[in-house]
Amino acid sequence: MKIVKINSLGCPSCIIMNKVFNKIKDMYSFDIEEYDYDFDDISQFNAGNILPIFIFYKDGIEVERLCGEHKFEEFESIVKRLLWESI
Repeated sequence: MKIVKINSLGCPSCIIMNKVFNKIKDMYSFDIEEYDYDFDDISQFNAGNILPIFIFYKDGIEVERLCGEHKFEEFESIVKRLLWESI
């Protein structure tokens, strides 16, 4: 599984979700690609303007997307489900 994370340094929601994402990273193993909304070319991700954006991929196919702030439990349940499905 791979997660693409798109955020911005000046985004309050991104700062909040960084704490959630870092906790998830410490608990589970997956590939990560990080992009900055303000500086990187993110056109291939069809990103709207609600940040942060977390795009979940399995076998190169987008299977889930989270935009904005979410609770740790919601984020973790998606990660668990997608990791479990890959076994």
